[in-house]
Amino acid sequence: MIPPYGLTKDGFESQIGTNHLGHFALSGLLIDLIIKPQKSRVVSTSSLAHKNGKMDFDNFLFDNGKGYTPMKAYGRSKLANLLFIYQLQRLFEAKNIDSIAVAAHPGVSQTNLMRFIEAKFYFRILKPLSSLILQSPAKGALPQIRAAVDPNVKGSDFYGPDGFNEMAGFPVRVKSNNTSHSAEDAKKLWELSEKLTNVNFKFQ
Repeated sequence: MIPPYGLTKDGFESQIGTNHLGHFALSGLLIDLIIKPQKSRVVSTSSLAHKNGKMDFDNFLFDNGKGYTPMKAYGRSKLANLLFIYQLQRLFEAKNIDSIAVAAHPGVSQTNLMRFIEAKFYFRILKPLSSLILQSPAKGALPQIRAAVDPNVKGSDFYGPDGFNEMAGFPVRVKSNNTSHSAEDAKKLWELSEKLTNVNFKFQ
């Protein structure tokens, strides 16, 4: 989350490469094992930051750092998580596959995700207050766990904390923004992700 501009070993912008393309590729490579058992599910971890994400398919990976800011790339990667999950659910339904694709977000938890800004002056000032606002990593994991194991979860569900602005609390079904439900963007992202990773989902 929010590192300086950098690349993965495959040459992808690090946040999009790690948060989206890696998950896309792994899911595609495992798709036979995913859909073989009945009632299986794919769970992707998004973020509140998806609301600030914007797709730019002409400069998806911020080539050579063009237009890069840490939060812009992070928001795009987390929006991509949702576009991917909703498109995967559409494909499951179109092909009558008895699997579901769902998403969750942890709210704001006390993890090391902020390590790239820990030296910033404003962060050092606000850090003592963080324990009053942020929830524990264990509690932040609850939405993902519910998405993975709750028998009442349905395809395209999205889970997050039930507290103020979904920052903390116990897991409930929440809503993602309208942009994340764009079928057109989801299809473009899917095709671009296949091209970049050279992984195609081979549904039986």
